[in-house]
Amino acid sequence: MADSTSAAAEPRGHDTREAVLFGGVYGAVLSSSMVAALTQYGHSSQADRRYDALWLLVTALASALAHGYAHYIAERGPHRGWDVLRTLVDEWPLVAAVIPTIFILAGAGWGWWPANGVEYPAFVLNILILFVLGLVTARWSARTWPVAVLTGAVDALLGVVVVVANALIH
Repeated sequence: MADSTSAAAEPRGHDTREAVLFGGVYGAVLSSSMVAALTQYGHSSQADRRYDALWLLVTALASALAHGYAHYIAERGPHRGWDVLRTLVDEWPLVAAVIPTIFILAGAGWGWWPANGVEYPAFVLNILILFVLGLVTARWSARTWPVAVLTGAVDALLGVVVVVANALIH
């Protein structure tokens, strides 16, 4: 009984699979939302795309910091000195999920491909990321392939909602 009491006092560690799913989904939806917001007014020069890439990076880092800090203060019990750093590092999947979109925007900003219309490949990429995250995490959880594909499709639907909302608001 003493073991369960001492375990309850310890801050709960976050499972890597859980962190990848939550952070990855959050990051992919954040990327799509930011791309939609940043391209809303039709600014699509190379300089604008470099600016967009930088703002997406800043937003992802700020979101990871805020999310990690919220986890840290929400965990009751004693904290060791390095717990806050560990909690912040646990948010890496959120930042990792936005890197492909940053690459697409920065590449357009550096002239590797056209800067105009780059939001559409970014949307498709983020929808694909959401699908793969859902599929992989469902398989990690020993779900059958049909259930895993359905889970991936539902995750991808989050990205589609952002794209549709952007089209309706635009």
